[in-house]
Amino acid sequence: MRSFALLAAFFGLAFLTGLTAYYGFGAVITAVASSSWATAFVVAARAVALVGAGIGWWALIPARQRGPSAFVLLRFVREAINSFFPFAVIGGDVIGARLLARFGIVTNLAVASVLVDIFIQVVCLCCFVLAGLGILLSLVGQQQVGTTAIVILAIAIPAVGGFFIALNFGAHEPLVRWLLAFGERRQWSAFAHIVDLGARLQQIWRNHRGIAESFLVHLAAVFFGAVEVWIALAFMGHPVSVVEAVVIESLGQGSRAAAFMLPGGLGVQDGALIGVCAIFGVPADVALAMALIKRVPDLLLGAPALLGWQALEGRRVLTASD
Repeated sequence: MRSFALLAAFFGLAFLTGLTAYYGFGAVITAVASSSWATAFVVAARAVALVGAGIGWWALIPARQRGPSAFVLLRFVREAINSFFPFAVIGGDVIGARLLARFGIVTNLAVASVLVDIFIQVVCLCCFVLAGLGILLSLVGQQQVGTTAIVILAIAIPAVGGFFIALNFGAHEPLVRWLLAFGERRQWSAFAHIVDLGARLQQIWRNHRGIAESFLVHLAAVFFGAVEVWIALAFMGHPVSVVEAVVIESLGQGSRAAAFMLPGGLGVQDGALIGVCAIFGVPADVALAMALIKRVPDLLLGAPALLGWQALEGRRVLTASD
């Protein structure tokens, strides 16, 4: 699995490098250089979106047993692990749940909250892609819309339905067994306490206000991501409207989700952004420069989050040895 992950990362990086070479290294670098302060603003926008995602996760916890700060911190950690280690997509979320238990949340409740949080995020992403696709159809007509978004939805919507059934109607026993085995292999004693996961899932589902608040916050955070596109293109001298930015970002995020096996959807997301931007008259080199700028937050926010994760792990080891 590790060698396959490395191969996937190599493929994605090679694809991205090939795109840059095809459209001209010089032209792309010039476009990036013309962005001025765009990168800093894009990093800030991504941080705001992740803070929102953390608050959306926190909203699921019944009685709000603690403040949102731990959830926000661990949301950055989850995002970093999932971006840098694509085959640990569920691993990043499982690690987030385990770390949340160290902040005073019962382990099975922490795991249940992550599972419902993932479900809500996927639903929000589907809504975002549907909105972008609908806007695109109304603007340019069906003949110019690629099949990427349709394929994503054809896969995602049944998956969302299956996920909901599994979470809400008790078909989670295989998941519990997998989590127990996952924890045992890594000697995570906390995961021995998730046998009552079904009851905790029902507790969260019954918290209708929390579910609604989480959905609204996550949905706002997903749509807010379009600000990154709007800022980057405006600073590079190729402004688009907010509605067009929503279309570009939604299909870019959808393609990234579809290419989950690649680190950050390397190459695939960038190619999709070039294709969608072309519909709105944005040159390919500028679109690729924008895609590269959008990858800067992955590094600038992800690297400190990974270091924070290791610091939390180190503190756990030191505490256990005392």
